[in-house]
Amino acid sequence: MNITKLFILLMSVMFSTHAAAYGSSSSSKKACNKPKFAHFTPAHLSVVAPQSEFSFQASALTNPDSIEVSVKKQPVEITIKEINNAYSITGKLPADLIDTYARVDIKAIGTNKCKGSDGWLLKIESVKP
Repeated sequence: MNITKLFILLMSVMFSTHAAAYGSSSSSKKACNKPKFAHFTPAHLSVVAPQSEFSFQASALTNPDSIEVSVKKQPVEITIKEINNAYSITGKLPADLIDTYARVDIKAIGTNKCKGSDGWLLKIESVKP
């Protein structure tokens, strides 16, 4: 009978440790919803003129005050408009970028403090007569 009690005790301890480990897993923590970006215009790898306008949309999960855009590590002034549960962002490429490739780099923080980033590459060519 002592062997049976010992076996039951060991089984109870084993199952209780598995249950405790399950409760502390990362799946039980609050999920991080990063801001999402879409509708990049002009499209990825498009050939554009210097100082061309660009635009994209940010999801409703984005804190609009946190959106930062840079092109070739140069900060770019942007305009943000709220549209249909999202944000429309527009800006202009820096004037000194000519005959080069440049990444439009986006960084933002979501409404739940999660960081998100994205971007796309454009080819900037001077207009040749």
